Amino acid sequence: MDNKRVTNKQILDKINDLKVGDEGLNTLAIKIVSRMVKLKSMEDWFDHVNKSEIAGSVAYQDLDLTEEENALGEAAKLMTLMNLFQEEEQYEKCAIIKGRMAQVNKILKKGNK
Repeated sequence: MDNKRVTNKQILDKINDLKVGDEGLNTLAIKIVSRMVKLKSMEDWFDHVNKSEIAGSVAYQDLDLTEEENALGEAAKLMTLMNLFQEEEQYEKCAIIKGRMAQVNKILKKGNK
């Protein structure tokens, strides 16, 4: 199966091919529902915190991140932007990000020593 629309019959056929049985299928269903509930709870919590008065920079400052943690966050942001700009063929921006990524990598290497 690929990422295109999939019918319920195709899903059931694939599950039957795996031969997990009813007990395995029930266990899988419980795990899926449990994860979905946790994700929904986290989403609700995040929405609540985000709408509160202390949201934004004040709440973010309370995290008290280390230099290495800040660098990891910056690296994730830069990699996301790099992928975006590569897809859009904006290579000048990619070059700028590559330079900033080198600076971030120095911080990360320093933290790993």
